[in-house]
Amino acid sequence: MTSLRDWLNPARPAEPAPLADPAERRAATFELVIVFSITLGLAGLRSLLSLVDALLRPEPLNRQQVAINVPQATVDLVDLLKQLLSVAQLVGWGALGLYLLWRGGMRLAAIGLDRRRPGRDLRWGVGLAALIGIPGLALYFVGWWLGANLAVQPSTLTDTWWRPITLTLAAFGNSFAEEVLVIGYLLTRLRQLGWGENRSLLLAAVLRGSYHLYQGVGGFVGNLVMGLVFGRVWQRTNRLWPLVAAHTLLDVVAFVGYALLRGRVGWLP
Repeated sequence: MTSLRDWLNPARPAEPAPLADPAERRAATFELVIVFSITLGLAGLRSLLSLVDALLRPEPLNRQQVAINVPQATVDLVDLLKQLLSVAQLVGWGALGLYLLWRGGMRLAAIGLDRRRPGRDLRWGVGLAALIGIPGLALYFVGWWLGANLAVQPSTLTDTWWRPITLTLAAFGNSFAEEVLVIGYLLTRLRQLGWGENRSLLLAAVLRGSYHLYQGVGGFVGNLVMGLVFGRVWQRTNRLWPLVAAHTLLDVVAFVGYALLRGRVGWLP
């Protein structure tokens, strides 16, 4: 049976080898700064400014609204194409992280992106989605009622034939970008730089929480906890697909479910 000590101090896999050369360490550090300055790190800073702006408004946070998937054009076809481009950007962010690891000599299987056990990965993903989703939803509503969260609208897209398709693709794009960059890429690079597992885990979780600050303090806390759980699961199992699957399921339920229920139930913002 796994002890708490083993859970808090997971054994490291054989890969990747630590970077001993100072020049390689500097290059890896610069690479991390550049990658996150154009992807999720920049999103975290923008999210922080959005929260500051919301706090400076006269209305309390729970009387303000923020939408995640919004119309991007007035013409349906143009809107559809722009939604698909947003998904492509997210997938591209994740692909950038994978390419840099591969270019550095790492096999993608080393971070858990192989096809050896899809059934088991999917079952783990469903279990993780249930573990995170139900308490996370409760935490959101408690935070909203307490005034620590904005009223989050997962989708304000109009009722078109392509809405569920683009929302599902957006869910996958979000999960692929976040899990690949914040878990597979970041934690791997920090291992190469000699960071401890717990220290790396905390940094990755704080980063994940930061780009959800636009939702309020509750959004930060909920995603911080999700980051701690997801990061530790990866550190212990070295499987990334279950995290991508779980995150995709969570976002599909949130995006598509909200779009279907919006205006039909009174307790949704």
